[in-house]
Amino acid sequence: MRLVRQASVLLLWAALVTSRGLFAQIAPPDQSRVALRPVDLRYVQPALPRLLPSPATVKALYVNAWAFGSSRLWQLVRLADETEINAFVVDVKDDTGCLLYPSAVPTAQQIGANQCTRAHDARARLDTLLVHGIYPIARIVVAKDPRLAEHKAQWSVHLADGELWRDRIGSAWVDAYNDSVWVYSAQLAQEAVRMGFAEVQFDYVRMPDEPRERLATAIFPARRRGDTPRSAVRRNIQLLKALVAPFGAPVTFDIFGLTASATDDMGIGQVWEDFSSIADVVLPMVYPSHYQAGAYGLAWPNGQPYKVVRRALEEALGRSRAPDAAAIRPYLQAFTLGRRLPRYTPFEIREQIRAAEEVGITSWVLWNPRSVYQRDALRPYPTRPEVVRAISAGGE
Repeated sequence: MRLVRQASVLLLWAALVTSRGLFAQIAPPDQSRVALRPVDLRYVQPALPRLLPSPATVKALYVNAWAFGSSRLWQLVRLADETEINAFVVDVKDDTGCLLYPSAVPTAQQIGANQCTRAHDARARLDTLLVHGIYPIARIVVAKDPRLAEHKAQWSVHLADGELWRDRIGSAWVDAYNDSVWVYSAQLAQEAVRMGFAEVQFDYVRMPDEPRERLATAIFPARRRGDTPRSAVRRNIQLLKALVAPFGAPVTFDIFGLTASATDDMGIGQVWEDFSSIADVVLPMVYPSHYQAGAYGLAWPNGQPYKVVRRALEEALGRSRAPDAAAIRPYLQAFTLGRRLPRYTPFEIREQIRAAEEVGITSWVLWNPRSVYQRDALRPYPTRPEVVRAISAGGE
């Protein structure tokens, strides 16, 4: 199967080059010329083991579904071509329950998730990522899915009167004790891998993080006798791994950055060791703006991005000493939050990357909810003189 996929990508690459590529076909005229990276020998030799970066070398940008389905994608591909970025994390199902593309999964069809898809030409856009050597990761939100909650009430969190329970912003949540919720996400993941995504990343793999008084009104119908948030989350991330891993894609999970510091499950079911022993990659969201005053002895964590990220990742590494522990790929902050300075400029972003690299972690994802990124925060794409010389000599 891997050799077949490699041959398919080689043929696709050749076809797109000779036809001037998908950019020339569907991008706006002023954005149709996107320079490809220098041709890599991986694309011209007949039998090579990998065509994309490995999960251990991912330097990614989060790309929301709107950005993926619009002309913004061409700008992001150009940014990847010219910098160290080699992967995109793309919303296949976001926290509204809407999908990136029309799905054949029966549950998606039953709840109308196909009525709010963002990119009907997703396959062509995904092919463009592959041609540009960009490792495509499918992000799938699990427990925060108001569309599923509102159309399948039996899978939802309720109030005592039977009405849907909602969080502070009015969103309904599905019942994370219910394995059908997780099976639906797994089916979407399987479909995404068949389409061409190389990795699946699950987010909101937890209970709601709401104040205690609000959670006290929540009824989880599928909760079993003796079940705890932790046991339910652990059981169901194992289920996701079992259902998706046979399709050949790494199974990865986004979790709160504080999970690496906490001695309990923080009431949401996330315990570091549970994820590091099951996942292929764990992605702690170590955003400095999300740490309270006093964290790591810092009066103002948001103003100390290097110190926060370094301390958080040191704790994560300290809890991942098992030989088979998952790789760690942190989410780093590429957005400004709050009125108090600093604004997150390239300096603050590079400080976080420096912190990760200094503790031995070279794989990371930048998060900006608008998918807008600053070029100066990224290193230029590394040139490979030996590859250029080899190609000039006919690949010998």
